[in-house]
Amino acid sequence: MSPYIVILLLAMLLGSQPVTTDLYLPALPGMRESLNASMSQVQLTFSAMLLSFGASQMVWGPLSDKYGRRPILLWGLGIYIISCMASVMAPTIHWLILARIGQGIAVGAAVMCSRAIIRDLYAPIDGTRIMSKALSGLGVLACTAPIIGGYLTEHFGWQGPMMALVVFGIMSWLLVFIKFQESCSNKNINALEFSNLISTWKHIISHRTFLIYCALSASSYSLLVTYLSSSSFVFIQIFGWTRSQYGLALFVNAAFYIAGTFIGRQFMSRYGFNTTLKMAGLMSLTGATVVGVCGLTGHLYPATVIVPFALIMVAHGIHQPLGQASAVGPFPNAAGTAAALNGFIMMILGFMIIAVLGVTLKDNALPLAYGAWFWGSVLALIAFTLGQKPLESIKAAQ
Repeated sequence: MSPYIVILLLAMLLGSQPVTTDLYLPALPGMRESLNASMSQVQLTFSAMLLSFGASQMVWGPLSDKYGRRPILLWGLGIYIISCMASVMAPTIHWLILARIGQGIAVGAAVMCSRAIIRDLYAPIDGTRIMSKALSGLGVLACTAPIIGGYLTEHFGWQGPMMALVVFGIMSWLLVFIKFQESCSNKNINALEFSNLISTWKHIISHRTFLIYCALSASSYSLLVTYLSSSSFVFIQIFGWTRSQYGLALFVNAAFYIAGTFIGRQFMSRYGFNTTLKMAGLMSLTGATVVGVCGLTGHLYPATVIVPFALIMVAHGIHQPLGQASAVGPFPNAAGTAAALNGFIMMILGFMIIAVLGVTLKDNALPLAYGAWFWGSVLALIAFTLGQKPLESIKAAQ
């Protein structure tokens, strides 16, 4: 496969997660009214998807290490198409929640395999650059998803975005079927043996490099989830914005995320890994502190949320390729399992955050402000301390 095909494939596969979440965010208020659901039930369509996404990776990872990435992708994307069709026809909120669980399981296969493919084809430091380029493509999808979702919701109701997910799933399946060549050259025939699986998990979870950079990627993702899972309520019901206006706000954030992936590559080339990580940590802390202080002083307005989060999204575009590629880097022979563990931890945190917001998000935006402040502080702490340790294990793996 040419590098261009690899980056296109990775962008589509990694982008399946933000597309599956962001596209339907403008539909949440209308979904609540149409299906006569509570706020917590509507939030469950998001959190249940994330939980199944994270948990499924623990199965998909070893399966892909044994059978290869291609069959897992084809099966996973097939499940995705069926689950999206089921969500379009959902007559109740409970049906929709089950369909979203199916989507989460399928997205787990796509995202886990994409991270493993990077390790299959590239050494760790090179993998960081390829991941960054793929995440630029993901950012384009994240940019367009909320705008398309807002348009479809206004003209076709909450089922409109769900139908668009069916189309996206079919396009992704065809791309894998036609263009993807198996990347896993050293399949592990013992990957599914229980004793071997436990031993591999213990080795990965006790590896210092994995723990540090898994914490980095998980904290960055937690900050994003805090924003995404509460922003539709904050902008539409508190600030009084239309669904299309809210979609435009998400577009702006996604555009800054794309900028972050480009900036990260430039910083890596000019300043190196450690300095780039510090810069991103400082951006996260600055943006999150502005939001937190505005919430504390009663000055939360659209501008005081969107502008600081633009800086946070630039940092997110730097944190994610550094964290994800570095966490999987030391494990060339268990890339699928390592990527699965990293993804599982990220999604468990995301599920817990959404559960908390479902209870605390009532009539103000303070949970969004304080949650952002907390995770921005955690990111800065990692970036300036543990994340600055020499990457001996990553360098040794090249």
